[in-house]
Amino acid sequence: MKNEEERKRNKGVSCSVAECAYHCGENACAARTVSVGPINARCCAETVCATFRPKSE
Repeated sequence: MKNEEERKRNKGVSCSVAECAYHCGENACAARTVSVGPINARCCAETVCATFRPKSE
């Protein structure tokens, strides 16, 4: 299972949101692509991961 989890990791993304369906282990994301928005954000605090999906979904 660990090897399978390692293959799925998006090595360019660090994520600590354990309740996201794409979260796979410590600070890891398994989403193929990641979208961040909104387009009108002016600082980090105004951004969100649009790829987020609850684990229960």
